[in-house]
Amino acid sequence: MADIYLAYSPETRANYYGDKPLALLQALGTVRLNDSETPLTPSDLVRAAAGCDVIVAPRIPAATAEVFDHLPQLVAYCRGAVDIRNIDVAAASRNGVLVTRATPGFAASVAEWVLAAMFDLSRGISDAALAYRNGIVPAVRMGRELRGATLGVAGYGTIGQYLCRIAQALGMKIVVADPYASIIEPSHVAASFEAMLAQSDFVVCLAPATAETAQLFNAAAFAKMQASAFFINASRGELVDEAALLQALDHGVILAAALDVGMAPDQMPSPLLARHPRVIATPHIGGLTPQAAEHQAMDTVHQVAAILAGRLPQGAVNADQSHRLARFSAAQ
Repeated sequence: MADIYLAYSPETRANYYGDKPLALLQALGTVRLNDSETPLTPSDLVRAAAGCDVIVAPRIPAATAEVFDHLPQLVAYCRGAVDIRNIDVAAASRNGVLVTRATPGFAASVAEWVLAAMFDLSRGISDAALAYRNGIVPAVRMGRELRGATLGVAGYGTIGQYLCRIAQALGMKIVVADPYASIIEPSHVAASFEAMLAQSDFVVCLAPATAETAQLFNAAAFAKMQASAFFINASRGELVDEAALLQALDHGVILAAALDVGMAPDQMPSPLLARHPRVIATPHIGGLTPQAAEHQAMDTVHQVAAILAGRLPQGAVNADQSHRLARFSAAQ
């Protein structure tokens, strides 16, 4: 039986690693739980996971070189998320440790969050509800229909495609900016990034966070948008120049924004933007539904099962450098 350290805190277990995947993981070996209510540092992780064969972890803590250099027993580090940018894969490979990532199971969840943000922005739902909750009768204001409006999407991956299909069913026009995507749906019109910005009533950021997309949405990008347009970010905070967005909101360059991500810890929206009167902000919950959370937790269960059976799991990042896997292969 393997020793497994589950680095999810009690709070993140409640949201992201439910009873079903936990029970299945416990059936694979001795599972040591993280009982800390505060985020683990890499040093904390080294102490907590000492002697373990496998670590199963969420986005936090970061897995730095310290983790892989000081855990000689560790065979695999399984990330229960797609994003592995705070894992030092080179250090893991140098030590022969396998790194795995989960597959994206949150397309419907995030796309539905974007849709909710679009409804809210266009109808002022949050503002009205908050006013009533505070005992104030809100001013009556004209809303906007999604039907007939133009949705511009930067990033035509799994989430972007799902969102476009929903928007199409609502009667929206679809414009997509993604230089790497093949768009076969006739009603989803490919355009340059600049053309998409200029045409769209709703601009949704769903591009991946890479060096190429860093601060993709900057002052120049917001200046190309319509003054009546809404900006929505459900991707990563690194894609947005937050100072430029704040300026665009303050000076009426764009009408309003909805943010589920930002540059605050754990990709949450930055407080300065979150409290802006023209912003709807949520604490990085776009992918937080039971279905999405269980999908990624179950990915880690299947990966651990494969590793312990001496097989290379789906989602392996550095298979060619993971020589410690031989420990389990030899045991079969």
